[in-house]
Amino acid sequence: MDDYLNENEKWEWLKGWFKENIPWILAGVLVGGAGVGAWRWYSSHLDQKGMEAGAMYEQIANAFDKNDTSTALVKLGQLERQFPSSPYLDQAKLLAARVDVEAGDLAQAHTELQSVMEHTKDKDLALITRLRLARVQIAQQKPDDALATLAGGDPGAFAARFHEVRGDAYHAKGDNATALKEYQAARVGDLSGVTDSQVLDLKITDLLADAHTPNSPPHPPAAAAAK
Repeated sequence: MDDYLNENEKWEWLKGWFKENIPWILAGVLVGGAGVGAWRWYSSHLDQKGMEAGAMYEQIANAFDKNDTSTALVKLGQLERQFPSSPYLDQAKLLAARVDVEAGDLAQAHTELQSVMEHTKDKDLALITRLRLARVQIAQQKPDDALATLAGGDPGAFAARFHEVRGDAYHAKGDNATALKEYQAARVGDLSGVTDSQVLDLKITDLLADAHTPNSPPHPPAAAAAK
Protein backbone atom coordinates (compact mmCIF):
# COMPACT_ATOMS: atom_id res chain seq x y z
CA MET A 1 0.00 0.00 0.00
CA ASP A 2 2.76 2.50 0.94
CA ASP A 3 4.38 2.09 -2.44
CA TYR A 4 1.30 3.38 -4.29
CA LEU A 5 0.08 6.36 -2.15
CA ASN A 6 1.45 9.88 -1.74
CA GLU A 7 1.55 11.54 1.72
CA ASN A 8 -1.94 13.10 1.49
CA GLU A 9 -3.45 9.88 0.21
CA LYS A 10 -1.80 7.96 3.02
CA TRP A 11 -3.19 10.34 5.61
CA GLU A 12 -6.69 10.16 4.19
CA TRP A 13 -6.52 6.40 4.06
CA LEU A 14 -5.36 6.19 7.67
CA LYS A 15 -8.13 8.51 8.89
CA GLY A 16 -10.72 6.41 7.11
CA TRP A 17 -9.29 3.18 8.47
CA PHE A 18 -9.19 4.57 12.02
CA LYS A 19 -12.77 5.87 11.82
CA GLU A 20 -13.99 2.54 10.54
CA ASN A 21 -12.13 0.45 13.13
CA ILE A 22 -12.32 2.66 16.23
CA PRO A 23 -15.00 0.47 17.91
CA TRP A 24 -12.76 -2.57 17.67
CA ILE A 25 -9.69 -0.64 18.87
CA LEU A 26 -11.56 0.65 21.92
CA ALA A 27 -12.95 -2.81 22.60
CA GLY A 28 -9.45 -4.23 22.51
CA VAL A 29 -8.19 -1.61 24.96
CA LEU A 30 -11.08 -2.26 27.31
CA VAL A 31 -10.63 -6.02 27.15
CA GLY A 32 -6.91 -5.61 27.73
CA GLY A 33 -7.55 -3.41 30.74
CA ALA A 34 -10.12 -5.83 32.04
CA GLY A 35 -7.62 -8.65 31.56
CA VAL A 36 -5.02 -6.89 33.67
CA GLY A 37 -7.59 -6.15 36.34
CA ALA A 38 -8.87 -9.71 36.29
CA TRP A 39 -5.35 -11.09 36.60
CA ARG A 40 -4.60 -8.84 39.57
CA TRP A 41 -7.83 -9.93 41.22
CA TYR A 42 -7.09 -13.58 40.51
CA SER A 43 -3.54 -13.31 41.91
CA SER A 44 -4.87 -11.61 45.02
CA HIS A 45 -7.54 -14.29 45.32
CA LEU A 46 -4.91 -17.04 45.07
CA ASP A 47 -2.77 -15.34 47.71
CA GLN A 48 -5.75 -15.11 50.03
CA LYS A 49 -6.68 -18.75 49.47
CA GLY A 50 -3.08 -19.77 50.09
CA MET A 51 -3.03 -17.88 53.38
CA GLU A 52 -6.29 -19.48 54.48
CA ALA A 53 -5.10 -22.97 53.54
CA GLY A 54 -1.78 -22.36 55.31
CA ALA A 55 -3.55 -21.22 58.47
CA MET A 56 -5.73 -24.33 58.39
CA TYR A 57 -2.66 -26.53 57.96
CA GLU A 58 -1.11 -24.91 61.04
CA GLN A 59 -4.26 -25.73 63.01
CA ILE A 60 -4.01 -29.36 61.87
CA ALA A 61 -0.34 -29.59 62.82
CA ASN A 62 -0.96 -28.03 66.22
CA ALA A 63 -3.86 -30.41 66.90
CA PHE A 64 -1.68 -33.43 66.03
CA ASP A 65 1.11 -32.07 68.28
CA LYS A 66 -1.38 -31.95 71.15
CA ASN A 67 -2.57 -35.50 70.35
CA ASP A 68 -5.98 -34.04 69.54
CA THR A 69 -6.48 -36.38 66.60
CA SER A 70 -10.23 -35.85 66.28
CA THR A 71 -9.85 -32.07 65.86
CA ALA A 72 -6.97 -32.58 63.43
CA LEU A 73 -9.04 -34.92 61.26
CA VAL A 74 -12.01 -32.57 61.26
CA LYS A 75 -9.76 -29.73 60.12
CA LEU A 76 -8.17 -32.00 57.52
CA GLY A 77 -11.61 -32.75 56.10
CA GLN A 78 -12.38 -29.02 55.93
CA LEU A 79 -9.07 -28.35 54.20
CA GLU A 80 -9.79 -31.03 51.61
CA ARG A 81 -13.28 -29.71 50.91
CA GLN A 82 -12.35 -26.02 50.74
CA PHE A 83 -8.90 -26.23 49.14
CA PRO A 84 -8.66 -29.54 47.25
CA SER A 85 -5.84 -28.31 45.01
CA SER A 86 -3.71 -26.72 47.71
CA PRO A 87 -0.19 -28.07 48.37
CA TYR A 88 -1.02 -27.62 52.04
CA LEU A 89 -3.48 -30.49 51.66
CA ASP A 90 -0.64 -32.75 50.49
CA GLN A 91 1.46 -31.80 53.50
CA ALA A 92 -1.46 -32.27 55.88
CA LYS A 93 -2.11 -35.78 54.54
CA LEU A 94 1.55 -36.69 54.84
CA LEU A 95 1.47 -35.48 58.42
CA ALA A 96 -1.65 -37.54 59.08
CA ALA A 97 0.01 -40.59 57.52
CA ARG A 98 3.01 -40.22 59.83
CA VAL A 99 0.71 -40.04 62.85
CA ASP A 100 -1.14 -43.12 61.56
CA VAL A 101 2.12 -45.08 61.25
CA GLU A 102 3.15 -44.10 64.78
CA ALA A 103 -0.26 -45.24 66.02
CA GLY A 104 0.03 -48.53 64.13
CA ASP A 105 -2.85 -47.74 61.78
CA LEU A 106 -1.07 -48.78 58.60
CA ALA A 107 -4.27 -49.12 56.58
CA GLN A 108 -5.19 -45.46 57.12
CA ALA A 109 -1.61 -44.37 56.45
CA HIS A 110 -1.80 -46.32 53.19
CA THR A 111 -4.97 -44.44 52.23
CA GLU A 112 -3.50 -41.01 52.95
CA LEU A 113 -0.25 -41.72 51.10
CA GLN A 114 -2.06 -43.22 48.11
CA SER A 115 -4.15 -40.07 47.84
CA VAL A 116 -1.14 -37.76 47.87
CA MET A 117 0.81 -39.90 45.42
CA GLU A 118 -2.04 -39.91 42.91
CA HIS A 119 -3.12 -36.27 43.18
CA THR A 120 -0.15 -34.08 44.04
CA LYS A 121 1.18 -31.77 41.32
CA ASP A 122 4.66 -31.76 42.86
CA LYS A 123 6.74 -34.44 41.09
CA ASP A 124 9.36 -34.68 43.82
CA LEU A 125 6.71 -34.95 46.50
CA ALA A 126 5.03 -37.71 44.50
CA LEU A 127 8.31 -39.67 44.50
CA ILE A 128 8.83 -39.18 48.24
CA THR A 129 5.27 -40.29 48.88
CA ARG A 130 5.78 -43.34 46.67
CA LEU A 131 8.75 -44.33 48.85
CA ARG A 132 6.78 -43.87 52.06
CA LEU A 133 3.85 -45.85 50.70
CA ALA A 134 6.17 -48.71 49.73
CA ARG A 135 7.63 -48.76 53.25
CA VAL A 136 4.12 -48.95 54.71
CA GLN A 137 3.26 -51.81 52.34
CA ILE A 138 6.37 -53.68 53.47
CA ALA A 139 5.29 -53.17 57.07
CA GLN A 140 1.88 -54.54 56.05
CA GLN A 141 3.72 -57.66 54.81
CA LYS A 142 2.88 -56.81 51.22
CA PRO A 143 6.33 -56.69 49.58
CA ASP A 144 4.98 -57.42 46.12
CA ASP A 145 2.66 -54.41 46.40
CA ALA A 146 5.63 -52.34 47.50
CA LEU A 147 7.64 -53.40 44.46
CA ALA A 148 4.71 -52.51 42.22
CA THR A 149 4.47 -49.09 43.87
CA LEU A 150 8.18 -48.46 43.33
CA ALA A 151 7.95 -49.52 39.69
CA GLY A 152 5.90 -46.48 38.68
CA GLY A 153 7.81 -43.59 37.14
CA ASP A 154 11.39 -42.36 36.94
CA PRO A 155 12.87 -41.96 40.46
CA GLY A 156 15.21 -39.21 39.30
CA ALA A 157 17.34 -37.86 42.15
CA PHE A 158 15.77 -40.40 44.52
CA ALA A 159 17.08 -43.44 42.62
CA ALA A 160 19.34 -44.54 45.50
CA ARG A 161 16.45 -44.49 47.97
CA PHE A 162 14.30 -46.46 45.52
CA HIS A 163 17.04 -49.10 45.33
CA GLU A 164 17.20 -49.26 49.11
CA VAL A 165 13.46 -49.68 49.61
CA ARG A 166 13.34 -52.25 46.82
CA GLY A 167 16.06 -54.06 48.75
CA ASP A 168 13.84 -53.98 51.85
CA ALA A 169 10.97 -55.42 49.82
CA TYR A 170 13.07 -58.25 48.38
CA HIS A 171 14.49 -58.97 51.84
CA ALA A 172 10.93 -59.22 53.16
CA LYS A 173 10.21 -61.73 50.39
CA GLY A 174 13.22 -63.79 51.46
CA ASP A 175 15.14 -63.00 48.26
CA ASN A 176 18.34 -61.93 49.96
CA ALA A 177 20.49 -62.16 46.83
CA THR A 178 18.37 -59.59 45.00
CA ALA A 179 18.05 -57.49 48.15
CA LEU A 180 21.84 -57.34 48.43
CA LYS A 181 22.14 -56.19 44.81
CA GLU A 182 19.61 -53.44 45.44
CA TYR A 183 21.40 -52.27 48.60
CA GLN A 184 24.74 -52.25 46.81
CA ALA A 185 23.22 -50.30 43.91
CA ALA A 186 21.85 -47.79 46.41
CA ARG A 187 25.25 -47.43 48.09
CA VAL A 188 27.15 -46.95 44.84
CA GLY A 189 24.55 -44.65 43.31
CA ASP A 190 24.06 -42.38 46.30
CA LEU A 191 26.21 -39.49 45.14
CA SER A 192 24.18 -36.81 46.91
CA GLY A 193 23.71 -38.49 50.29
CA VAL A 194 19.96 -39.12 50.15
CA THR A 195 20.25 -42.39 52.09
CA ASP A 196 21.50 -43.13 55.59
CA SER A 197 24.87 -44.63 54.64
CA GLN A 198 25.46 -46.21 58.06
CA VAL A 199 22.15 -48.05 57.99
CA LEU A 200 22.69 -49.05 54.38
CA ASP A 201 26.17 -50.40 55.17
CA LEU A 202 24.71 -52.39 58.06
CA LYS A 203 22.13 -53.97 55.74
CA ILE A 204 24.84 -54.88 53.23
CA THR A 205 27.12 -56.30 55.93
CA ASP A 206 24.32 -58.40 57.39
CA LEU A 207 23.41 -59.89 54.02
CA LEU A 208 27.03 -60.56 53.12
CA ALA A 209 27.42 -62.38 56.44
CA ASP A 210 24.26 -64.37 55.74
CA ALA A 211 25.59 -65.30 52.29
CA HIS A 212 28.63 -66.91 53.93
CA THR A 213 26.62 -68.64 56.65
CA PRO A 214 24.62 -71.62 55.30
CA ASN A 215 21.08 -72.07 56.57
CA SER A 216 21.17 -68.82 58.54
CA PRO A 217 17.69 -67.69 59.67
CA PRO A 218 16.35 -64.54 57.98
CA HIS A 219 16.06 -61.34 59.99
CA PRO A 220 14.38 -58.02 59.21
CA PRO A 221 16.28 -55.19 57.50
CA ALA A 222 17.87 -52.58 59.74
CA ALA A 223 15.71 -49.66 58.59
CA ALA A 224 12.34 -48.68 59.97
CA ALA A 225 9.31 -49.67 57.94
CA ALA A 226 8.27 -46.09 57.24
CA LYS A 227 10.16 -42.83 57.53
